[in-house]
Amino acid sequence: EVREAVDGDTVILGDGRQVRLVGIQAPKLALGRKNFKDWPLAGESKRAVEALSVGKRVALRPGGTPMDRHGRVLAHLYRDDGVWVQGEMLRTGMARVYTFPDNRALAAEMVALEAEARAARRGIWAHPFYAVRGVEELKNDIGTFQIVAGRVVDAAKVKGAVYLNFGADWRTDFTLRLDGPALKMFRAEGIDPMALKGATVEARGWLRFQNGPMIEISHPEQLSPAR
Repeated sequence: EVREAVDGDTVILGDGRQVRLVGIQAPKLALGRKNFKDWPLAGESKRAVEALSVGKRVALRPGGTPMDRHGRVLAHLYRDDGVWVQGEMLRTGMARVYTFPDNRALAAEMVALEAEARAARRGIWAHPFYAVRGVEELKNDIGTFQIVAGRVVDAAKVKGAVYLNFGADWRTDFTLRLDGPALKMFRAEGIDPMALKGATVEARGWLRFQNGPMIEISHPEQLSPAR
């Protein structure tokens, strides 16, 4: 049974175990972290997961790696009445899809529910903080998780990694980087990232700065055709 919610994607069970709702990222609460501000709608997201799960009996179904380095259980939550908690959080626009190379189960189903909420502008999708970014508007977003849409201008392979460039100057423009393990996963899915030159795509991940804004793509679910 779920005893309480920590935030919009983490709950505590009656036996004391902390469960991270794998596959989603809800707006973050500061939770005492220094120099960290609550993201918009973080309180609403926590209340949404409370309404869905607190006091309810749930089944825990792993989506890959069963525990993170903090000792939290990583699982999809299903109530006894069949309601999938992650699915409802996405459908109501209270979270974004957030997968990992070792936790990718149900990604297609989650992306479909997220797309439904985005199209209807539910929850976070009506707030500019969570808007899908264009490749020219990223300079103030370094260090944040973003969904970025744009056209791949060029693709290059350098020292075993593939770089997808979204502008004429790779030294300053937005880039996606795929290393060897990521390329192996793409090949297993029958996807050649080099063939994406000219395609309009959507990438999700944490923005860092390396010769301009960059997202490291570690698995195929981070990259999709733009909507």
